[in-house]
Order: sequence, then structure tokens, then C-alpha cells
Amino acid sequence: MPAASLSVKVFGVYIIITGAALVVAPNVLLVLFGIPPATEVWIRVLGAVALVLGYYYWVCGVAQALTFFKASIIGRLAFCAICVALVSLASAPWQLLIFGTADALGAAWTALALRKDASSGGV
Repeated sequence: MPAASLSVKVFGVYIIITGAALVVAPNVLLVLFGIPPATEVWIRVLGAVALVLGYYYWVCGVAQALTFFKASIIGRLAFCAICVALVSLASAPWQLLIFGTADALGAAWTALALRKDASSGGV
């Protein structure tokens, strides 16, 4: 399961970096993506949740938690769909699609890695 494990660990690092940026300097990240600066604490709360979630991804990647890998594919695709819905129906900034796309690509990488691992006898 090395390929799937790597995909989940890399995704965990991405989430940790994003979360840390949102906790420490949220407006730097937001402005970088062309999103208006935030003034409320909720963006930092989201960053804290992302930090914890990224930690879970890292630990499950290290532990080669197959059930988590499979669940994360569905979860990341659902997040992408929610981003599309928020942009389409709730006037969310289009840049949210960048984050949704990152999740969809991460999900695809993990799905392909699971297939690779299964065909090589790693799962």
C-alpha cells in the first residue's frame, strides 16, 4: 500500500500547510487567491479544523489505514461537489473551486494508487 499511503500523507501535508496559513495569517492566503480579506475569527477556526484533519491524514497514511483511504476518496469528492454547489448556488467566490479541484485530484491520486497497490499485491 505504499503508493496509496504516500498520496494520503502528501494530501495531509497540503491540508496542514493550508490550515496553518489560515490560523496564522489567513488574509495572506485569501488575498493570494483573490478572495476578499476576512475579519471574523471563523476563518482561523476553519484553519484549526484543517490542521487537525491534516494530522489525521498523516497518521492514517503512516498507519496504512485502508478503510480511511477509501473513505477519504468519497469525502474529498463530496467536498469538491460542495464547493461547486456553493459557487453555483450561494455566491461563494469562484476561487473556492481551486480548493475543490485540489481535493478531487487528491482523491483521484489515492484511488489510482489503491488500484496500483492492489495489482502489485500491496493491498
